[in-house]
Order: sequence, then C-alpha cells, then structure tokens
Amino acid sequence: MKLKILGTFLILILSGCFPSKRIGVATVGLIMEDINKASYKSENLEIIREGTPTYLMLIDGLIEAYPENKRLLIAGAEAYSSYTFAFIEEKDKHLAKQMYKKGRDYGLRALSKNKKFRDAFNKPLDEFNKALASFSKNDVPALFWTANCWASFINLSQDSIEALADIPKVVNIMKRVLALNERFYYGGAHLFFAIYYTRSHALGGDLNKAAFHFKRASEISEGKFLMGYVLYAKYYARQVFDKALFVSTLKKVMETRADILPELTLANTLAKEKAKILLEHVDHYF
Repeated sequence: MKLKILGTFLILILSGCFPSKRIGVATVGLIMEDINKASYKSENLEIIREGTPTYLMLIDGLIEAYPENKRLLIAGAEAYSSYTFAFIEEKDKHLAKQMYKKGRDYGLRALSKNKKFRDAFNKPLDEFNKALASFSKNDVPALFWTANCWASFINLSQDSIEALADIPKVVNIMKRVLALNERFYYGGAHLFFAIYYTRSHALGGDLNKAAFHFKRASEISEGKFLMGYVLYAKYYARQVFDKALFVSTLKKVMETRADILPELTLANTLAKEKAKILLEHVDHYF
C-alpha cells in the first residue's frame, strides 16, 4: 500500500503538478526514507518481496530525473543491496550480480561527489586510501552500502580477475566505516570483516579475527540483529566444522521473536527464514 501511495505521489511530481521540482525531489527523498523505515517493521516477507521491485523502479526513475541527488543515490545502493541479498542471490546469481553492480554504481556516484575520492579512484591504492580519509561520519551510509554492494558483486564474480583486483578497495572502504562509526547498521562493517576472515588461511583468512568481529557485531546490536547469528552459523561454524555450534546458533534465531526490536522485524523475519533453510540442510554441511 505504501509503495502504491509513493507511486502516485511521484507521478504528480514528475508530471509537473508541483510548482518546484527542486522541492519535489527533496520531499520524495524524505518520504522514501520514511517508507524504508516503515518497511523494516513489517514481518510480511511476501508483501516486501512483491512490492520492492516497484520501489526499485521508482528509485531508478528518480535517479534518472535527478542524477546528482546524493540522497537518492544512497537510497538506491541500500535498496539494491538489501533486496538482492534477501530475495535474489540464492535463486538467481546472474541477476543478483547485475543488481549488486547497479547498487555499487549508485553508491560510487554518491561517493564521487567528493572530489578527492573522484580524482583518486583509478590511481594507486595508497592514493585511494588517502582520499578515503577525507570522508566524515556523515558519509558512512554511502561508504557502507557502496562497499556492501561491491563486495557482494565480487563474491559472485570469482571468475573475473578484474573484479577480484578491487578487493583491497572494498576492504579499505569498510575499514573507513569502522573508523568513523563501527555501530552503523548494527555493526554491519564488523559482520563484513567477520565473513572476510572466514576465508582459507592461504587467502588471508584468520578465524580468530573472524570470531572477534562476529562477537563485536553481536555486542553492538545487543544480540537483536538475528541475521548476525545466521551469518555466524553459515560462515564461522561451518568453517570450524562445529555442528553443535551451527545448530544451537540457528535454533536461537528460531526461538527469538522477530520483533525483539521493532525496526528489525523485517530483517529478523528474513533471518528466521534463512535459519530454517540452513537447519534443514544440516546433514549436507556436516
């Protein structure tokens, strides 16, 4: 229903029914943020699953009309990251890669409004890192969602040397997020590094560091962000081949109310769905 209301509102704006497009797009940006917040409190995955493609099309249309609006670009990166992870990645990896790339590109366009970052983007890594230092705490959402989309794109592009070569850039963007605000999105940057360090030791993995980052993310969310537990079971418990840890962690997710924190109801409902699927395949993993 909220998406339909937004659609009608946008039609009025883009058809010229509002006296100022500048006022219109600023208002839409705020409304879209409010709708995001409202959707996070929903426990109906089907409504979100069916309604979000419309929302993505609206974002694409607005960005087409207002390509320099940073608020819309960040909203686009967040929306493509969240929807693709929730509903697409496990079913259609080719489509997921395309969607993550689109979210990454929106995020990079937002970050490129910083001239130092724009100028250093294709330069050696040390210059890229110096440019990252010019971002402030206000830039954390753009940094986080860009890196999140980019990392997911790379994860689905293991056959591309060009994509893999960008890993250091993504890692350093997330390091900047940690430095500026480790608590953003329930310790999301810590979860990124937790998964990153569950790689094999030969590729730079470190299970002690992985455990530290999983623990820190859980502390930040006070254990209320259930997806953190799902990722802990999926990546850490399986990597250390601990069936008991895997099962107990996922059972904890299943036994916890999705609305333990209202704004996490949607994410936690999704976490419970993913936990159920993982538990059904426990004998396949161990």
